[in-house]
Amino acid sequence: MSLNKSMHPRNRYKDKPPDFAYLASKYPDFEQHVHTNLAGRAMLNFKEPEAVRALTCTLLKEDFGLTIDIPLERLIPTVPLRLNYIHWVEDLIGGQGEPRRGIDIGTGASCIYPLLGASMNGWHYLATEVDDICFDYATRNVEQNNLSDLIKVVKVPQKTLLMDALKEESAIVYDFCMCNPPFFANQLEAKGVNSRNSRRPPPSSVNTGGVTEIMAEGGELEFVKRIIHDSLQLKTRLRWYSCMLGKKCSLAPLKEELRKQGVPKVTHTEFCQGRTMRWALAWSFYVDVTVPSPPSKKRKLEKSRKPLTFMLLQPTVKELQSQASSIGCPSNPRPVETITAWLEKTLSDLKVLYKRVPCGRKEQSLFLTVVENTWIHGRQRRRDQGRHLRELPRAPPSGISTTPSSVTSHTPTAAQGPGSVPQSGTNRANSQRASGQEVQSQEEETSCVPVKNRGTEEDVIMESSPSITPNTILAQTALPTTTQKQEAIITEEVPTETQEQEVMQPQSPGAVQHFLFKCLVNVKAEEQDVAVEIHWVEGQNKDLMNQLCTYLKNTLFRVVAKPLGT
Repeated sequence: MSLNKSMHPRNRYKDKPPDFAYLASKYPDFEQHVHTNLAGRAMLNFKEPEAVRALTCTLLKEDFGLTIDIPLERLIPTVPLRLNYIHWVEDLIGGQGEPRRGIDIGTGASCIYPLLGASMNGWHYLATEVDDICFDYATRNVEQNNLSDLIKVVKVPQKTLLMDALKEESAIVYDFCMCNPPFFANQLEAKGVNSRNSRRPPPSSVNTGGVTEIMAEGGELEFVKRIIHDSLQLKTRLRWYSCMLGKKCSLAPLKEELRKQGVPKVTHTEFCQGRTMRWALAWSFYVDVTVPSPPSKKRKLEKSRKPLTFMLLQPTVKELQSQASSIGCPSNPRPVETITAWLEKTLSDLKVLYKRVPCGRKEQSLFLTVVENTWIHGRQRRRDQGRHLRELPRAPPSGISTTPSSVTSHTPTAAQGPGSVPQSGTNRANSQRASGQEVQSQEEETSCVPVKNRGTEEDVIMESSPSITPNTILAQTALPTTTQKQEAIITEEVPTETQEQEVMQPQSPGAVQHFLFKCLVNVKAEEQDVAVEIHWVEGQNKDLMNQLCTYLKNTLFRVVAKPLGT
């Protein structure tokens, strides 16, 4: 069932739910309520009171050796839920199996809490009941299980809780009290007319119980407040007071009431079983008791995490294979190797740390460590870079004075020769615009090393030629594009050999301490297609992994739509 994984750790039904088929083969009274569905699985109709009663009686007999009788017109308890409450009381009082004394307020016809506590742990119980039918059944259930020496069932007047029940027990200090209060204030609320959210599905089990068992004036909220009022007078007569709640919305106002009254120790918990959730509240006036930690506010049921997946069909894979040589892939690469290479290129462009990890024969795996979000707003960043380049300072106008700190000399090229006359500014500029490669080659031939001028605190260029000629000035005024690029080069620092090694050898993905998230990318063949799966490992936000997955997919499709070099 959906909530069974969140049962109390010691609940015997947490990892081993009841086997209806086995119980039906062993107990004929239970077998008549079990039917087999189309899948061959034994099922029980929880809408039938007789079936629910048969299951409760069978589980108590099979797992605890208890024999009970319950009338259909009274509340029929479910065993896993009551067992959760017993285990939580064990946590409150500090252990199981030790002789303890407890009180069960409104024990019901089944007397299930005292029967479980006495048979499992040898606890002594004072069980109170206001209903005549419930009192008679509870007394018989205790007697037929030979537990009268541990359980005392007493009939109390209507609306009696703790004060009147303890009048004759003034010398006894009890370790705890338990209570399953009436949840509803009236018939409409009991039917879910005003209390149940319309978006919730209808209950999966039948609601049985007498009027005094399911309804009280003011509902469970006022009922538990009356127990709190009694506890303020009894105080240390009980080490722990506790109540189970059917509505989560009752928890906050009751905790606020305890805070107003100055109760020093308060805790709560959740009971999860099948498709049903209940809550419990406990408080104590003893300062030396150990308070169990309440459940985490972010408690979530563990679900299998499905990977993010996208598929590359055969035509897309073939197109990427045809362009694989442009990124350094060998000829005729396998489809998986091709897609992996394209992913590695994209990850390198994004500065995402990755490494290949061992995997199967027909797949490739990459372990990714993402340190920075470099894929978002990429178009805007490219626009900003272009705008920055356009705003760089232009070449100085012709006729400016030349000094060693501002003039860059050009070594004569082989085509010119040492004594050749340079081209005119107009012809040379046109030539450069016609062929960008000539400009680039000329820049590469220029030998420039940035150094610091200690006198003027300005970056200067050490010329390859010791003299400055008129040709130099002419070349500078005629080549605004080259000069502009050289001015940009002046402001850059030449990386040292150590810095170059750091750039060439990025940090290992496993050695990064601060990161956004880590994930595992699997690339595997699906017949003629290729599937890419991204599995979450750890990190801060899964939305970032979704963004990266979308970026990788769009990048591959963009390559197919617009091949590199076009």
